Amino acid sequence: MSRIFGPVRQLGYVVRDIEAAMEHWRTTLGIGPFLLFRKVTIEDFTYRGVASPLELSIALANDGDMQIELIEQASDTPSGYRDHLGEHGQVLHHTSAWTTDFDGDMARILGAGHRVMQSGRIGDNRLAYFETQGAYPSTTMELYDVSGRATRLNERVRDLARDWDGQSPVIRY
Repeated sequence: MSRIFGPVRQLGYVVRDIEAAMEHWRTTLGIGPFLLFRKVTIEDFTYRGVASPLELSIALANDGDMQIELIEQASDTPSGYRDHLGEHGQVLHHTSAWTTDFDGDMARILGAGHRVMQSGRIGDNRLAYFETQGAYPSTTMELYDVSGRATRLNERVRDLARDWDGQSPVIRY
C-alpha cells in the first residue's frame, strides 16, 4: 500500500478503440464482463491549470479485487490521456487509489509535494491525477472519490466479474 496515496484499487489504460480493447481483455485474458459507459463528461475538467470540456468512453471490469479501466478519449481536448496515448501508446496510464475523504487525502498528497496534473468530477465524485511519472510514464497516480454512487458501481463491477460465466461480455450504459 502506498503510504502517500493509499492502496491501489484500479489500473487504468488509455486505448484508441475501446471495443477492440474490451475484446482483447475478454478473449486473451479472460477478464469481464465490462460495463461500458459512452459519452462520460468530466465536469470542471482542468489539465495543467487550463479548463476545457472533456468527453470519454470508459469500460470497467474486475480481475479479483483489482478493477481494470479502459479509457477512450472522444475529443481532441488536451489531457493526460491524450498525451500519454500519443507518447507511449496503449499501455498502463495510471493506478488509482480510492477515497471517501477526498479533501483530507488531497491535503496529505499535496503536503507530500505532489502537483495536480488534471482534475475534475464525474457527477458528485471528484478525481485528481498527479505529476508522479518522472522517468516512469505508467506511474501516474489518481485519487478518486468513491463516496455514494461510485462505491455501489464499483461493488457491482466486482460482483459481476466474480460470477461471470463468459457470456454477455459487455453491459452497455
